[in-house]
Amino acid sequence: MPHSEISVAPPVLIPTQQENGMPLGIVAPTQRERSRRMIGEIVVDLGLADRLAVEAAVAEARSTNASTGSVLVARGTLTPDQLARVIAERFGVDYVDLSAYSVDFRACSLVTPEAARRYEAVPIGFKDPRTLLLVTSDPANVLAIDDVAMMTGYDVHPVVASREDIGALVAKLARLEDVGEAEEEEDDSDLFIGDVRDEGDDAPVIKLVHSILAEAIELRASDIHFDPDGQEMRVHYRIDGVLKASNAVPRRMVRGVVSRVKIMANLDISERRLPQDGRLSLAIDGRSVDVRVVTLPLVGGESVVMRVLDHDGGVIDLDRLGLRDREFERLRRAIAQPYGAILVTGPTGSGKTTTLYGGLALLNSGERSIITIEDPVEYRVDGIKQMQVNTKVGMTFAKGLRTMVRADPDIIMVGEIRDRETAQIAIEAALTGHLVLSTLHTRDAPTAITRLVDMGIEPFLTASALDCIVAQRLARTLCTCKTETVIPAEVLNASGYQVTDDLAAFEAHGCGRCGGTGYRGRIGLFEVMTVTEEIRSMVMRGESAPAIARHAMANGMHRLRDDGLDKVRSGHTSLAEVGRVAGS
Repeated sequence: MPHSEISVAPPVLIPTQQENGMPLGIVAPTQRERSRRMIGEIVVDLGLADRLAVEAAVAEARSTNASTGSVLVARGTLTPDQLARVIAERFGVDYVDLSAYSVDFRACSLVTPEAARRYEAVPIGFKDPRTLLLVTSDPANVLAIDDVAMMTGYDVHPVVASREDIGALVAKLARLEDVGEAEEEEDDSDLFIGDVRDEGDDAPVIKLVHSILAEAIELRASDIHFDPDGQEMRVHYRIDGVLKASNAVPRRMVRGVVSRVKIMANLDISERRLPQDGRLSLAIDGRSVDVRVVTLPLVGGESVVMRVLDHDGGVIDLDRLGLRDREFERLRRAIAQPYGAILVTGPTGSGKTTTLYGGLALLNSGERSIITIEDPVEYRVDGIKQMQVNTKVGMTFAKGLRTMVRADPDIIMVGEIRDRETAQIAIEAALTGHLVLSTLHTRDAPTAITRLVDMGIEPFLTASALDCIVAQRLARTLCTCKTETVIPAEVLNASGYQVTDDLAAFEAHGCGRCGGTGYRGRIGLFEVMTVTEEIRSMVMRGESAPAIARHAMANGMHRLRDDGLDKVRSGHTSLAEVGRVAGS
């Protein structure tokens, strides 16, 4: 857009908050002119790494034809933010922390998200009425800078940010562009069903729903909640196990959004009085995503919950789940057995299926027949025969499992034991020469035994079939912005831990990368109980779950909270997070 076509000259957009005389989010280099020093020299001069580490990175960069900066980041010597600061110093330009800087979206709109993605550069404000502030990770890319100047009709003043922050900003701009058009095109009248059936990319409701899904995938959300309150509809994402509020759907679009989701999931859009569930598959930015949809008729309107299953995540190896060496070895030995039952317990969303597939990955050598039945199939793996539960046509866990046993399997994986019939078939299969892996909803490992007995399975069958039980939770891992702290021994003892010394640990702080939560990602907390001959005898005698737990602990089993304390000690998570997921 030429400058002459701007009807109102934009103000000089500098954030109003100041820090040490500089706008919040902008850090000026110590040298204003382009430095003749190399990246490695600047890293050493700034005290970010010692000379030996830099020289090793330089040597690797030369041998692999990579940049010194990328090697330093790959080695963990520098963070992406530190590299961006070094590049800014190298070229004598300002560094911008996009998590603190107030971006002017009027400036951003001067280039398309596609162009910003291609150049890895985004206008974020105005230095003066004729000059754009262009954030880039490579200020030496004069072609990109010149192209942006030609596209916008402005002079360009480059500033530097990390490539990761720029990529996140470009993705956000793409979503905001879609949502903005949806709100502008939609009027205050009720939305007709014909509108939401329109598959055109310009349909407002379609663009809004797709933008919400795209944002959820980018934020690594496991669930999307559309919650009506009688007026507008609130949108929440479950990220790392915790709900986080997003933008609300305007009242005029609420019915259209619900109808659109129903159509995508092949549900009845005219039925608003009964719960419904369905599924849909999407391709978002080249990623294959399955979504499970549940609708609930509430007092304030219909609620929709979408569970996101991102297949591009892949199966995680068992040794990367967070199991300590002793627990990992116990589970590995149980999985190596030719027959018997292994149960993984915990609430919904605690990673049980991920653990089971980690075990199947160890067994999937092509020498044994592996069959699974799941609802839904969360991972698609070559070499494993996978069945999908479909209650609409009568394909239940029990019916599928009964058929699987007759299909010559060596290993059977049952997504969940929900009823007595499924439990009975699974236990009998484990007793007749099959290795059976399944999940069960119980609070800890010992309770799984009494749960099966309560479901109607004879104690002698339960005792004979079970080999190993794993209880697990997912705790959020601390972001790199974590801060050091010391937890007094009296606080730990008051929380039920038996310690004598204070604990050096970390606590959540919050930054732009983690959305201010202080956490990013999750790690497993585990309780692994091997079913020994002594425990089998206790089951046969009908002893309680607490008695079984005491015996297992005396023989080396660590409870969930003990594993959590170890992960606090190692700096992976915080004591507050362990208390949240494992109880106090």
